[in-house]
Amino acid sequence: MSDSTPTRRPFHGSCLCGSVKYIVFLTLPHKPPIDTPLPTDSARAHQEFYRCNCVPCHKAGHFHLRTVWAPEDFMLLSPLDPLAELGDYTCNSGAIHWLFCKTCAGRCFLFTGKGETAEVDLDEVGVKDRDGGRMGKRTVWRPRAEGWSEQRGMGCYLSVNGYTVDAAQEGFELGEFTANQWVAYVDCLELHGPEREPRYDKPYEGGAF
Repeated sequence: MSDSTPTRRPFHGSCLCGSVKYIVFLTLPHKPPIDTPLPTDSARAHQEFYRCNCVPCHKAGHFHLRTVWAPEDFMLLSPLDPLAELGDYTCNSGAIHWLFCKTCAGRCFLFTGKGETAEVDLDEVGVKDRDGGRMGKRTVWRPRAEGWSEQRGMGCYLSVNGYTVDAAQEGFELGEFTANQWVAYVDCLELHGPEREPRYDKPYEGGAF
């Protein structure tokens, strides 16, 4: 996998009980954005995979998958009103919603911003079911493209928990992410003061591989 051409492809994800189901589009093999300039428009210049050592991320065990453009790269199949139907813990002065399944407590994604429901032909965007069958038109929830920005401080944020991507999907193997040093380790622990630059060899103090 690591020697193949990077390809954007959809992956299924879910909570433990299956009440929360989603599709996330990732480009794999991943190319870490080392020395890549920050984007200047509303989209990101690249996807990012990282582990954070701050208390909420560490205790929740969140493995961050940040896509290039969340309004197109993330589709929630169920529930269709996550802010109303999922449990919600907020941090960062209430800015970030740590949504979780009320049945199994699985945390599939973090969200800040505005969302919307839309009808999407999943066959047209290359999404198959887990058995390779057609899925047809479905109503999905996704971040609203209008007003969305992937830039920091713009009030928009979506991070998928990589641990909730369903296992045994071709091309997705979390062990490879770490072995190939695709995972950035970031230092956001308040005790350390200003954030330090991401690194790819080992976590910062208090963090985990």
